[in-house]
Amino acid sequence: MAYSTNEMMTVAAARRLKNGSVCFVGIGLPSKAANLARLTSSPDVVLIYESGPIGAKPSVLPLSIGDGELAETADTVVPTGEIFRYWLQGGRIDVGFLGAAQVDRFGNINTTVVGDYHQPKVRLPGAGGAPEIAGSAKSVLIILKQSARSFVDKLDFITSVGHGEGGDSRKRLGLPGAGPVGIITDLCIMEPEAGTHEFVVTALHPGVTREQVVAATGWPIRFAPHVSTTDEPTEIELTALRDLEARTAAAHGQAPGEA
Repeated sequence: MAYSTNEMMTVAAARRLKNGSVCFVGIGLPSKAANLARLTSSPDVVLIYESGPIGAKPSVLPLSIGDGELAETADTVVPTGEIFRYWLQGGRIDVGFLGAAQVDRFGNINTTVVGDYHQPKVRLPGAGGAPEIAGSAKSVLIILKQSARSFVDKLDFITSVGHGEGGDSRKRLGLPGAGPVGIITDLCIMEPEAGTHEFVVTALHPGVTREQVVAATGWPIRFAPHVSTTDEPTEIELTALRDLEARTAAAHGQAPGEA
């Protein structure tokens, strides 16, 4: 089956979510990938959203953390304070799944402003629970489309800390967990290099060249000694993803492809 670069990105991200893991999910691309994982390779994954649903199994993608679909399909719903204090800060979240507007070579995230904070060119949606998720989850996955505007040498604002300045920066900041362990884009997969914690390319999606990745990255991106090729989406994965998007579009009155 033919597929788009966005579909490749979503499928590749879904595959990173292990079955049975407890995942704190962000809205948007992370939610799409996490729910695709639940519908395919990881049926026993436990999806948690910051509004309180635990074990959410939405039939359509939520518009926001307050979407009733999450509470209606969850195993239980608890207060937001319990989600953060007991589950997240208590070390019970295996994976934090986050999106970003900008990311740097150490997996730090900006979702606050583009440009000067006091006179920004663009004011972004803001932090939400992402700083806490990035700081306290056992590991973090980041998903976003890749361009030189989104993969920048220096963030305009650090909303959520990844590996800080690299090296043992995260440890010195007193942050638990492994931090970001993967960045999944429409071009490739990046993972932190041992020791430096700088993100390097470990896999290219089918048909993508190194030159394309270099052109879409705002710092001198490096490649791992062995760079693999991502497996193409299977018919099962694509069918599940497209059905999920179609149900979402119909439920929210969107045109096909907007979900």
